[in-house]
Amino acid sequence: MNELSIFWLVAVIVLAVVEAITVGLVTVWFAVGALAALISSLFGGPLWLQILLFIVVTGVTLVTTRPIVKRYFDKSSHKATNADMVIGKEAHVTEAIDNLMGTGAVKCMGKEWSARSENGETVAVGETVTAVKIEGVKLIVTK
Repeated sequence: MNELSIFWLVAVIVLAVVEAITVGLVTVWFAVGALAALISSLFGGPLWLQILLFIVVTGVTLVTTRPIVKRYFDKSSHKATNADMVIGKEAHVTEAIDNLMGTGAVKCMGKEWSARSENGETVAVGETVTAVKIEGVKLIVTK
């Protein structure tokens, strides 16, 4: 194994470790490019070919796979659930809502929810509120 092969092998390992640590699909494409350059080096390819393979393979894998992979890792896309059906519906306060105290519950569409006020105001038991959104397992409501 020559010095260039060792360089590309170290590059593959370092890039793979960085990818494993970050889990953000940051260096995986560079690791694939370095692997192509390593294979070229092992078969005695000249330096210019190794560099060209690194650049081309990195670019091709980045362009072809990133949009597909990004779709699967996109955390900002919200998938609608049955729980979303309560948004916009009226709810009846069953436990006084006080954001500062961390208390509050409502009954909406036959289900009991922990609730918080959207604007921070307290809401008394028996009042009717409207569900605005869901944050975690809490229903955010407004008068």
